[in-house]
Amino acid sequence: MEPELLIKTFPRLYHMAERDAWPSIRQHGLLSTTALLDLFEINGAQRTALEEAHRPESVIITHPKYGKATVRDQKPMDDKGLTRCLTGVTPREWYRILNRKTFFWLTEERFRTLIGARAYRKKEHCLIVVDTRKLVEQHMERVYLSPMNSGCTKPMPHPRSKETFLPLRDYPFADWAQKRHHPQKAIVELAVDYSVPNINSMTVRVEIWNANGVVKK
Repeated sequence: MEPELLIKTFPRLYHMAERDAWPSIRQHGLLSTTALLDLFEINGAQRTALEEAHRPESVIITHPKYGKATVRDQKPMDDKGLTRCLTGVTPREWYRILNRKTFFWLTEERFRTLIGARAYRKKEHCLIVVDTRKLVEQHMERVYLSPMNSGCTKPMPHPRSKETFLPLRDYPFADWAQKRHHPQKAIVELAVDYSVPNINSMTVRVEIWNANGVVKK
């Protein structure tokens, strides 16, 4: 897939974070779980549990300099579903793959669906809307695309493997657009490896949402 086609088809990207996460994200960048654990100097058994195992609930971590941060839950996914759908990868390896990436939806509709899910509809969330061109131009070598929600195994654990994430230029956009009968459905996730350190420079807007819509801009 050519970068210009991605930018033209999806001019904005959408990231969901904890309600009060924006000040920290603005300061430190958008960090994957792995990058956040590096920043907070989390090691040993605690790190292994956060990076290599399922998180049924969000976990608060602390640091004497950086304060508190939330490692978000993985409620839409579980070991049982992953065992059924993974090829060439163990659940432990899959968690590490996901935890090393920062994720964006390519449509606002996907974000709305997630916050309307039972696990999240009663909470408020931070929506960060990013300019696709700026992100791609600055981080293209670390951008990966996926045709599915890689962190969800419910209700149907769709097959997945290391090849689920492909570099932007290797992604078969035309094939997926034809298969799903619409270009907007050809990509489900955009992931950036490890972190987006300068996320503030490409952010279009930041809003607080609940399941009914925007509650604070």
